[in-house]
Formats: sequence, structure tokens, C-alpha cells
Amino acid sequence: MYGLYDKEGILRFVDSDKDACIAYAELFELGSTNYCLMDLANNTKKVNDYTNPDQSQGVYNN
Repeated sequence: MYGLYDKEGILRFVDSDKDACIAYAELFELGSTNYCLMDLANNTKKVNDYTNPDQSQGVYNN
């Protein structure tokens, strides 16, 4: 599973096909310097290791 994030870190698209994510970026004219494509299946352990369910989400609101 791949996730396409914009340069602000917002998840814009998720798909199991890497080419579909790149096609999405091209459709919305996101240049390669304006997005990050991550393999989410290989990053699930990293996310679980750094997730703290006790943190208040209010601290991160803008």
C-alpha cells in the first residue's frame, strides 16, 4: 500500500498501486518536489512504535 503526501505532510491519496499514486500526482499537477510517496506496508511498525495514544490531539491543532 502506498501513500502520497503533499509537501505539507497531508495524506492526499492511498492505493496499492505505486503507478496510480504517481498518476494522481500528475493529474493534480503536483511536481516531484511537491509530494512524497511512501510504502505504507513497510512503515506500519515504525508508526506503531512512535504512536502514543495518551497524547492529546488538542496540542497539535493550529
